[in-house]
Amino acid sequence: MGKARFKTYAAIDLFSGCGGLSEGLRKSGFHVVAAVEMDRTSAECYRSNHLNTVVINKDIRNVRTEALKKPLSGNSLYLLAGCPPCQGFSSVRRLNRKIPAIDNRNRLILQYLRFVKALRPLTIMLENVPGIKDYDLFHGIVHDLRNLGYFIDYQIIDIAHYGVPQRRKRLVLVGSRLGNIKIAPAPNIKKTVKQTIGRLESVETSNDALHKILPKHTAGIQKLITLIPRNGGSRKDLPEKYQLYCHKKPMVGFNDIYGRLHWDRHSSTITSGCLNPSKGRFLHPEEDRVITPREAALLQTFPKRYKFPLSISKAELALLIGNALPPKFSSIQATHILNHIKQYNG
Repeated sequence: MGKARFKTYAAIDLFSGCGGLSEGLRKSGFHVVAAVEMDRTSAECYRSNHLNTVVINKDIRNVRTEALKKPLSGNSLYLLAGCPPCQGFSSVRRLNRKIPAIDNRNRLILQYLRFVKALRPLTIMLENVPGIKDYDLFHGIVHDLRNLGYFIDYQIIDIAHYGVPQRRKRLVLVGSRLGNIKIAPAPNIKKTVKQTIGRLESVETSNDALHKILPKHTAGIQKLITLIPRNGGSRKDLPEKYQLYCHKKPMVGFNDIYGRLHWDRHSSTITSGCLNPSKGRFLHPEEDRVITPREAALLQTFPKRYKFPLSISKAELALLIGNALPPKFSSIQATHILNHIKQYNG
């Protein structure tokens, strides 16, 4: 008897970053044949982890649709996924106003629509900041997708309900030309910081170079960190004489800065500032240090084997890790989509 042949469910990842979305797609059973990413460092990180994917390291506005048809080799595209950057719609960038910040990246979501029109995938998945739902640009795209024959569902969800050990609200859109489709229901699996990083070897004894990367603080900042109460303390718990002058001003926001994570809770959102304690609640629950890049990546649900470049700055590392879509979350959504495809298409 010959070897059994397995159906290949081809997917393409637009705005792929370092590969968080693709990692989830791969785990769910999709074969990511191509990815598009403009940033060189992100594209190199992606390549080192996804050896069988064609990576196009170009501004997506300069990528012809034929370039993505070639890796398909004439086969069907089962899923077109992507996370277009729309920072102007972020509540932080808007300072909670209803007017989006002027940012040329806001219109990159139209590039996603361009490739949907050209490639006509059977299903689509789009992830973005929650604030985009309030704008005509997004609603116009939803209207166009429906006119193309896609059944559409979108929701704002907290990925902490999907087994990811962090609070992170995102807008997720799914669509299908095959039939009605919904966002994957939340399994309500709670994963804590302790379950995720509590058993890691110490920074001192670890053989993982990514786990040994730590910033060097001034003596004053290091002293401040040592005074933050263990397991969830914050700068507000410090005696007044240790409060930084800038934090004493009225109406100072971002209360989580110089805060410790809680062992038995989700982490705060892992952002592009996740390796800097002045950017959020990123101090280790017990040790007098910020979390390491490996700990941040694990809180993002990247597998421990995932490779990140060691030759770049800590700020660049934080950007790679913090901007990624957590693989655990994308895997749950992709598995739901794949089951939908199999229901209609075998």
